[in-house]
Amino acid sequence: MATRIKIDAVTGERYLAVRRKGLGLIEDPLANKGTAFTAEERDLLGLRGLLPPAQFGIKEQLARTYEHFRTKTTPLGKHVYLNSLHDRNEVLFYRLLQEHIEEMMPIIYTPTVGEACQQFSHIYRRPRGLFVSYDLKDRIPELLANARLRAPRVIVVTDGERILGLGDQGAGGMGISIGKLCLYTLCGGIPPYDTLPIMLDVGTDNQALLDDPLYLGLRRARVRGPKYQAFVDRFVDAVRTAFPHTLLQWEDFLKGNAITQLQRFRDRLCTFNDDIQGTAAVALAGIFSALRVTKQPLTEQRLVFAGAGAAAQGIGDLFVLALQHAGLTRDEARRHVWTVDSKGLVVADRPNLDDFKRAFARDATEAAAYPRRDGATISLHEVIAHVQPTILLGTSGTAGMFSETIVRAMAAQQTRPIIFPLSNPTSKAECTAADAIRWSDGHALVATGSPFEPVLHGGKRYRIGQGNNAYIFPGVGLGVTTAKIRRVTDGMFLAAARALASVVTPRDLNEGALFPALPRIREASLAVAVAVVRRAVEESHAAPKVLHRLESTLQQAMWTPAYLPLRYEA
Repeated sequence: MATRIKIDAVTGERYLAVRRKGLGLIEDPLANKGTAFTAEERDLLGLRGLLPPAQFGIKEQLARTYEHFRTKTTPLGKHVYLNSLHDRNEVLFYRLLQEHIEEMMPIIYTPTVGEACQQFSHIYRRPRGLFVSYDLKDRIPELLANARLRAPRVIVVTDGERILGLGDQGAGGMGISIGKLCLYTLCGGIPPYDTLPIMLDVGTDNQALLDDPLYLGLRRARVRGPKYQAFVDRFVDAVRTAFPHTLLQWEDFLKGNAITQLQRFRDRLCTFNDDIQGTAAVALAGIFSALRVTKQPLTEQRLVFAGAGAAAQGIGDLFVLALQHAGLTRDEARRHVWTVDSKGLVVADRPNLDDFKRAFARDATEAAAYPRRDGATISLHEVIAHVQPTILLGTSGTAGMFSETIVRAMAAQQTRPIIFPLSNPTSKAECTAADAIRWSDGHALVATGSPFEPVLHGGKRYRIGQGNNAYIFPGVGLGVTTAKIRRVTDGMFLAAARALASVVTPRDLNEGALFPALPRIREASLAVAVAVVRRAVEESHAAPKVLHRLESTLQQAMWTPAYLPLRYEA
């Protein structure tokens, strides 16, 4: 690759080795400093005359770029502006995000990234990452060889079929892979030089996209069944050959495919699915934080899901693992979980029950105890009345599912009900944070999947903690890639959840927040990384020697957005 961080063997100074001069250097976003190139660099690298004569440091550049950002009047306009900055100067882009993380995280990722994926073909400016399309299925190794990286540390791959709660966005799903890797760098310190977003384009069933004359993806119905799986298998085989030490993250696949790919490949390469395992860890961390307020043991919790897809499956599995660590058997732990989908309570005798729902299906004997007409579905409200859950989690993607009646029912049964409307983007949240606080008269312990403004109720200001996966996966990536961990396990995500909860302070809890404030997210990522590495050593997926000066090693591995001296190396 053309640009790389190196260390001077004599002085120990870190510098950026570049193989371009002049315009080629300015057009490389990994090396470009814009007006911050020094006089010496301008002379040595052929930049005289290509830049204005004034030299400004990053402080002045931040002031100028933030001024430009504030002139944009819509979230999508701000997203497009940040993308353009990302494309021309990576250091400045990440430094701007770091300086204004609470303002800009919702712009580069949820909820704005959803609209950006929908509009991908209309806001497209320049390529980033790799498009691996089905029509080139016989040339995948060649496509991977075209990547600017020879050995990426992290790949995020999607097929664009289940983008957030928005469904099939076809080639627009690339926006998710790009956005996710931005968070690996911003929150976890994975160098942008080491990340690769990939879009597996197998077509789309979104007719609006197929009818759009500007659509950038394959114009065909989605490939499904054995042909789809054979294509994914080819891709994985090519990745294993080209990048054998890479961490591969699956992102926003349809729930059935998401579970299939995770189960199929988790023991064959270093991989995980953030929608399943990352969501599970952040939700469980929120539960751990909430239990510090309620003072109840984990083994006394009763968890009801509204929504029974891949996210619920992942959270349920990790919740069960935590209960097992607390002393319950697997069967005992599973009896602490109920799932409700669009057809009501998931029961074992339901015809054509999906495999991923069967694990938490309730038996027919229990279903018979509900007061209902024969054959009628058992509603979420009926489940709450019967089960009296301590925890209600929303993974349905259905706005308004947590109605006033539902929230008040939870509050009537529990002194401090735990209510997490986790679906995103914001338009898909089961209820707003304000509704959950108001309808519970301030008693609910609330975390959300999308960002919400603080809520004022009863003279108190509640800071709403967002159960953002960015609190988990960047730290997982940092730990896995730095310690060269060979496999990613559920035990590591349980360790990550405990580590994240440990970063939550009494002040956070007093403010009503179950997660740390975003400006402390790198602290959270470091704690997660340490916990993941320790767990990996316990499970024999990493060498014990990595524990020596572990925290210091991880801190040193975290990339900071700052300009380095440049050296030309032909």
